[in-house]
Amino acid sequence: MEDDSPYDIVIVRASGRGPVSDECLADAIRATLSRHRTPEAQISVALVDDPCIAELNQTYLHHQGPTDVLAFDLRDAVENETANVTPGLLDGEIVVSVDTAAREAQARGHGLDAELALYVVHGALHLLGYDDRAEADAARMHAVEDEILASIGVGPVYREMRA
Repeated sequence: MEDDSPYDIVIVRASGRGPVSDECLADAIRATLSRHRTPEAQISVALVDDPCIAELNQTYLHHQGPTDVLAFDLRDAVENETANVTPGLLDGEIVVSVDTAAREAQARGHGLDAELALYVVHGALHLLGYDDRAEADAARMHAVEDEILASIGVGPVYREMRA
């Protein structure tokens, strides 16, 4: 984290795969938070494999099998335990499957770094309140993802996926 940044971003690599730099992923999250004028944030990103994310997916969402990204808003847990919550502080964890990202990147013909950047932006947007269950909401969310990724030089990954 930069000393003057209001964003504390920690990347944990539980999966050894993935040549993308921590700084690239942190930049994608910072761009997402800045675009939404988030005053402060503590975000951890866990890069895991498919078995790990499948277990989390089953435990917390009751869905079978691996998924690409999960986002956990940790503010609710803290608010239920104590009144010492910093107003305006976004506190969350983003869990990303590097295995899924590698498969999807190869199938779509772009780099793993672009796919992982898409996933962390997607997770950060969920922490900011975006929902992609309805088609119109998903389209709005994916357009914002492309704007953010383009702003940091990655490019419009989701738009490319649909083309």
